[in-house]
Amino acid sequence: MRTFNTTAVCIPSKHYMVDLTSRLEQIKTMVDAGQYFVVNRARQYGKTTLFAALYRFLKDEYTVVSLDFQALSGASLETEGVFISSFSRILLRRTGDSLPDTIQVRLRKLMEKERPVLDELFAILSDWCGISDKPVVLLIGEVDSATNNQVFLDFLAQLRLGYIDREFTPAFQSVILAGVTDIKNPKRKLRPDEASKFNSPWNIASDFRVKMSFDTADIAGMLNEYEADHHTGMDVNAVAQAIEDFTSGYPFLVSRICQLIDTNLIGSPRFETPALAWTPEGVSETERRILLERNTLFESLMGKVQSSEELSGMLKHILFSGDDIPFNPYNIAMADGEMYGFLTNDNGKTRVTNRIFESLLYDYYLNSPESRKDDMYLFASRSKNQFIERNHLDMDKVLERFVASFNDIYGDHYEEFNEEEGRRRFLLYVRPIINGTGNYYIEARTRNNERMDVVIDYLGEWFVVELKIWHGNAYNERGEDQLAAYLDYYHIDKGYMLSYNFNQKKTVGVHTVPVGEKTLVEAVV
Repeated sequence: MRTFNTTAVCIPSKHYMVDLTSRLEQIKTMVDAGQYFVVNRARQYGKTTLFAALYRFLKDEYTVVSLDFQALSGASLETEGVFISSFSRILLRRTGDSLPDTIQVRLRKLMEKERPVLDELFAILSDWCGISDKPVVLLIGEVDSATNNQVFLDFLAQLRLGYIDREFTPAFQSVILAGVTDIKNPKRKLRPDEASKFNSPWNIASDFRVKMSFDTADIAGMLNEYEADHHTGMDVNAVAQAIEDFTSGYPFLVSRICQLIDTNLIGSPRFETPALAWTPEGVSETERRILLERNTLFESLMGKVQSSEELSGMLKHILFSGDDIPFNPYNIAMADGEMYGFLTNDNGKTRVTNRIFESLLYDYYLNSPESRKDDMYLFASRSKNQFIERNHLDMDKVLERFVASFNDIYGDHYEEFNEEEGRRRFLLYVRPIINGTGNYYIEARTRNNERMDVVIDYLGEWFVVELKIWHGNAYNERGEDQLAAYLDYYHIDKGYMLSYNFNQKKTVGVHTVPVGEKTLVEAVV
C-alpha cells in the first residue's frame, strides 16, 4: 500500500503523488529546443522529485545524467583540480556502464593528473556528447552548495562556452540546474574580508515558467488515488480545495497535511474514522498540528526571518497593516523573501505565500517576549478560562471583555494607535485564549488598510471577526452588509465586527444587529 511522503524523493510505486505529466511535457519542450535553464524554487518545493520524474520521462529519447552537488564536500570546491576529480568521480558512479569505455578511461586519467584543468574535463565531455547514441541531458541538483565559490562559476562559464559554440563543437543537449538561490545572480565572496559580488556567466539560461505549485485539480487527482485504495467516502473536491486554501499548493505542505491526516489524525477525538478525518474540518485541525511541530522547512524559513531585520520588518508590515506593497524584484529583502518561499509576487503586489506561513509568522510575532509582556496579552492569559465552556468558545464574551480591557488599559489615549496596532492588540488578546486548541488565520481577500477578517476555528466551530477603523455610520452599514455576505461563504449565521473609533464623541460597547437572516455582534472601542 502506498503512503504520502515528505522526505527526499517521491516514487510513484511507493507514494501517492500529484500527476506531473503536464509539467514534464512542458520541460521536455524546453529540452527538445536545446535550452539551458535553472529550476529556482524554495526549500522542499519538489525539485528532487521533479528531477527523478524528469529522468524517467526523458531517458528513452535522451541520455540523461542526474547529479547532485550535495555529494560534493566543501573541500571539493577549494581548487579546480579537486573539483574536477570529485565531479568525475560522481559522474562515473552515476553513469555506470552507460558511459563509453573510452570516456571512462580518459576521465580516470584526468583524475590522476597532478593539476587538471576544466578545459580538459570539458573536452572529454564534449567528445562524449559527440559519440553518444542519443543527445545528452545533464541534470544537477542542489547547486546552492557550490554557488558561493569561484570554481563553480568557472564551471558555469565552461557550460556557457559549450552552449555558445555547440554549432561547431558537440555539447550537452540541455543543462538543467536546480536550487533555491538564483544561479543567474549568485553571491560570490572569495575571502572573509571581501564584499559579496554578483557575478555569473549563466546569462544564457532560459526562463523557467513551469508551475510547480499544486492546484485543486492536482490535489484531487492524488486524493482520488488514495480514495481508490481506502474507500473513506471523502468529498475529494472539498478536501482538495481546503488543502489548497491553506497551502496555496506548496508541495511539502500539501503532502504533509495528507500524511498527517492518514497517519496521525484518524482515530483522534472528533476524527475517530477516516470519513471524519478526510474533511475540511480535518484539514483545518491538521494545519493547527503542523504549526505546533518542528520541521526543517519551518526552521529554515524562520532562520531567514530572524537573520534579516529588513525582511522581518516587511513581513510584519504586510501582516498587520494590510497596505499593498508593490513587488520590486530589485529590493533585496523582497527578492530573498520570494526565493526562500515566504513572499510571492501577486500581480505586482507583495503577499505572504500561503495561510500556513501567515499563521506561522503571526504566532512568531505575537509570541515574542515583548508581546507576552503586553497588557492585552496578560489580561487575556489571566482570564482565558472564562471564555471556554463545555469545549465551546464564547466569542460574544471575548469581544465584551476585549472592549472592557482595552478601555481600562488605554482609556482615551489612542494617539499611538493605527490600523496595524489595533489589529495586533486584538490578535494578542485572542491568541492565549485559543492557544493549543483553536486556530485562526487572516482572510487574504479582505486584508487591506480598511478591514481585515480574522477567521477562528475552535474545535470545528467557526467564527468570523471583522476588524475595521470607524469611518461613520454609512460606511459601517456597508461593512455590515459585506460581513453578512461573507458569512454565507462559511455557511454560518452569526458574525462579529470590531471597530476602532478614534472620534472623541464615540459610544463604546457591544450590541447585536440583525442584518437580514444574519446576526452581527458589533463592538466599538
